[in-house]
Amino acid sequence: MGVGSRLGKALAPYGVRIAPPPATRFVRQVLELSIDGFGRYPSAAEAGRKRLATNGGDVERAIHGVIETHVRLAGVQGFATNLGGVVTLAVTIPANVAGMALLQCHMVATIAHLRGYDLDDARVRNAVLACMLGEDGVEDLVRKKRLPSSPMGIATAPAHDPALDQRLAVEVTQELVTKVGGKRVATSVARRVPILGGGIGAVSDAFSTWRVGRFADRSLLSRRPVR
Repeated sequence: MGVGSRLGKALAPYGVRIAPPPATRFVRQVLELSIDGFGRYPSAAEAGRKRLATNGGDVERAIHGVIETHVRLAGVQGFATNLGGVVTLAVTIPANVAGMALLQCHMVATIAHLRGYDLDDARVRNAVLACMLGEDGVEDLVRKKRLPSSPMGIATAPAHDPALDQRLAVEVTQELVTKVGGKRVATSVARRVPILGGGIGAVSDAFSTWRVGRFADRSLLSRRPVR
């Protein structure tokens, strides 16, 4: 069974819960799953260790490999969840949101691990969510004082702010739903030609994931000991 199929099965119980009140809980659940792993899906730390080993200990090459892999996976799930007609929307929209959330969380968390951050630290977990908002999203929220700082600033804050947990979950939920909703408008006509709709979904999700990965790469500066 491929990675895409395993993700689909694992996320099925969560995808149907995309609704305003439980949606923020869903994001926190996905964050935990993506970092800690489940079933055959590796934890972010395990994925980072394996990636580092296959790249001869070169952290930067490992990070680039992590981004490339997740971009490809995002394209696959974007294609799969944008096939079919209007009657499939009730299933495919939650599945698409769930797939993007898991892949992007896992990618950013793996990058954080490779850069030397402690994924058991609640501040770092919030920084992972902040990266999913993208550079423009973070800058806008910092300007509006809805976020205290950049992802690295959140990860290295003097103390964990529990109120930030909920605030970030809300913002990330809105960002994911907005991305998927906007894409649905773009593919509404293309859905008459299912393969075309799937292609648009693949490109959109892959590009979105690449942007999040590049932002995390730039934002989460190394905290690994200097040798």
